[in-house]
Amino acid sequence: MSILRGKHILLGITAGIAAYKTASLVRLLIKAGAEVKVIMTPAAKDFITPLTLSTLSKNPVISSFTEETDDNAVWNNHVDLGLWADLFVIAPATANTLSKMAAGNSDNFLLATYLSAKCPVYFAPAMDLDMYKHPSTKASLDTLQSFGNTMIPATSGELASGLVGEGRMAEPEAIVNHIEAHMLQSMPLYGKTVLITAGPTYEAIDPVRFIGNHSSGLMGFEIANHAAQLGAEVLYITGPTHYKIDHSRIKTIPVVSADEMYSQVHTYFKSVDIAILSAAVADYKPKNTATSKIKKDSQTLSLELEKTKDILASLGTIKDHQLLVGFALETNDEVDNAIKKLKSKNLDLIVLNSLNDQGAGFGGTTNKITLIDKKFVQTEFPLKPKADVAIDIMNELLKQFDA
Repeated sequence: MSILRGKHILLGITAGIAAYKTASLVRLLIKAGAEVKVIMTPAAKDFITPLTLSTLSKNPVISSFTEETDDNAVWNNHVDLGLWADLFVIAPATANTLSKMAAGNSDNFLLATYLSAKCPVYFAPAMDLDMYKHPSTKASLDTLQSFGNTMIPATSGELASGLVGEGRMAEPEAIVNHIEAHMLQSMPLYGKTVLITAGPTYEAIDPVRFIGNHSSGLMGFEIANHAAQLGAEVLYITGPTHYKIDHSRIKTIPVVSADEMYSQVHTYFKSVDIAILSAAVADYKPKNTATSKIKKDSQTLSLELEKTKDILASLGTIKDHQLLVGFALETNDEVDNAIKKLKSKNLDLIVLNSLNDQGAGFGGTTNKITLIDKKFVQTEFPLKPKADVAIDIMNELLKQFDA
């Protein structure tokens, strides 16, 4: 999973031989999870067909302000398109287009959309060696960057003219990597490491039976995903759950028992900036685990249980720079009990949910929470999908970083 997931990306293609590479670029952006719409200058269609790009992007390709239909002309609204975009990538960006962008010229649909766009703009120059080194091109590049646009530098290699040198458009993979890296650097949690625990733990009775709970792990799963989208490196320590994360910034560490989770959390805790313990760790485990399956020989079975290690409390005693977040699932005196847990375990924030609230707690796709910080300030939220709850939790933590 990429930080580009869910982003609206406009790809502007101008009339350079490197336009043939944009088919691969569209595929990579879509593979990263983005929605892509393509704008071409009229002359760009001489290098790659709109049909190819519309097929790959699953959106119509636009190259003019109007399109003729059987009945009348349809207006393509460059302003709406510019507002739709989260990112505008112009690749290849020819010397001609770069000059017009720098001068504010608006003689085609691509340029009009560029001038209307409110989003970050990335451009990948592509031209022959002497054109790339020409003072007018350098002036265009400098001007565009002074406007806040981001250049994806050209590389050296064999050019269409047969010369070898600088001016070759960056390869599609390099363009995507450059955009991802640049976006990450502007994310609020870039450079931070977040540890998240999720799911239940299973405490073995014998080789086939265990003590567990109904936690699905969805809440921790959504928190991990959102933390990564905010630029963090995430350590995702999860008990048994069917939720699988595929994200380049998330390291998944599977565990089964409370003891395993305790060990893994303490292995990494000293190196993290935030620890969010959303896992539903078993409070008790069998004192003795049978080495073979217990036979069903009697009407009753007695188990002696002992407490598991309190992971959250153990972290509260050793934390120094970390923000420590716990969860409280209560059935009565919810706020009072949550505040007691906040204080006794030396937390910076506690997430309270009540089993008395319909749609909250284990097993579902929604949650209803109250956030309580270390000053005991309470913020209550309505019932929401757990993905949105994760956003509320991370937004509160961002406030604490800014405080």
